[in-house]
Amino acid sequence: MPLTRRVSLWALLLAMMLSWQSAHARDLPDFTELVEQAAPGVVNISTTRVMPERSQSFEGFGGQDIPDIFRHFFGDRFPAPPGGGPGRGQERQSLGSGFIISDDGYILTNAHVVDGADEILVRLNDRRELEAELIGADTQTDVALLKVEATDLPTLRMGDSDQLRVGEWVAAIGSPFGFEHSVTAGIISAINRTLPRDAYVPFIQTDVAINPGNSGGPLFNLDGEVVGINAQIFTRSGGFMGVSFAIPINVAMDVASQLRDDGRVRRGWLGVMIQPVSRDLAESFGMDSASGALIADLDPEGPAALSGLRAGDIVLEVDGEEVERSRNLPRLIGRIAPGDEAGLTIMRDGERQTIDVTIGDWPDSDQPEQDRPGETDAQARLGIAVAELEEAERQRLGIDGGVMVREVDPQGAAAEAGIRGGDVIVSIDHHAVESASKLRELIEELPTDRAVPVRLYREGRSLFVALRLGQS
Repeated sequence: MPLTRRVSLWALLLAMMLSWQSAHARDLPDFTELVEQAAPGVVNISTTRVMPERSQSFEGFGGQDIPDIFRHFFGDRFPAPPGGGPGRGQERQSLGSGFIISDDGYILTNAHVVDGADEILVRLNDRRELEAELIGADTQTDVALLKVEATDLPTLRMGDSDQLRVGEWVAAIGSPFGFEHSVTAGIISAINRTLPRDAYVPFIQTDVAINPGNSGGPLFNLDGEVVGINAQIFTRSGGFMGVSFAIPINVAMDVASQLRDDGRVRRGWLGVMIQPVSRDLAESFGMDSASGALIADLDPEGPAALSGLRAGDIVLEVDGEEVERSRNLPRLIGRIAPGDEAGLTIMRDGERQTIDVTIGDWPDSDQPEQDRPGETDAQARLGIAVAELEEAERQRLGIDGGVMVREVDPQGAAAEAGIRGGDVIVSIDHHAVESASKLRELIEELPTDRAVPVRLYREGRSLFVALRLGQS
């Protein structure tokens, strides 16, 4: 092939590659206009807390100590300033982010950013520093509302987090490690995530790079609207590992509105203790698949009990919305206004039915007492030894019947089902266990071809396990 022809061919290939790269680049989002418009509404938040005595210096970036697998990630622990000796009061600086939602000075951030703060300072984009008042904070959703005395402030536009789709581009602006107005971008990895200890927030999961100092900062869609508040990361090292979580803005704005108007947040309350439905439990209740939330116990004065719900009912839907997993139920109930009525579709005795419940207001309550072991009585078929409960003991535990499990054969059917010493057996296969003799009678009648539900009382709460007996 002549040299000139080969050169022409290479030139053509190069032109095609450059054209493809240019077209590919045009398909990627450009965040420059978004940042220019939104940056003035994003603020840096620093807090001061007076400590009773000198703290030890903390190692690791952001001064963070032992990493948690789900970590609130603002730089909340910094070495104490020099000069503070043991026993002397001192100040600790904390850094986070926030954003302005009204031109008269209302600001949203995370509750953990300002937790325990004696002084809160907000630094605006124009370098002004203003002292902020904490209007209110809701630890259940990790949302806090601040107020600064200023007018004509730049505000951000709120989006609709219910319209988000997995794969959608998003961007975050915040102050990681104190570097103000840093911008990172990525996509939405998942929606409606429920995290441990955060039952009331359907988190937005993203792969946007988030680090200490980003907490409380906004998450934007491509229209420049705020769709979330950056709140947590999944980490084993304390740093960003590609998985971050944001509070949906619809949830945050509802909380902010209640904090502004009432100083507190009211959320729906059902008055039940729930547990997941395993495959064995689903079979024992006559269900085709393991879904829903199993009611293990009820507050006798709570909305559920007063509406006719019972222990052993499995909640499948709330107002037509499916309860895929037990951890979804608190969120679905929590977003219903106290006093409103909700239709709960349940599974009871193998049949679906709907019960209307007037949702209550979440109360403040203490943790119940733990139970204590009792005396012995053998039940060889289950592989357990049980003891009768005295009336005083039943009253202390707040239960009407049951027998105490003192010993469990590690090779027996009870151990395989998860029953352990100290449990109180309340019912078997939907029949109340009123005494040890009643327990023996029920065990003799148990089927061997399927699992049956056993209701237990353990460490102050009720739960169900699925018991399966082998052929005798």
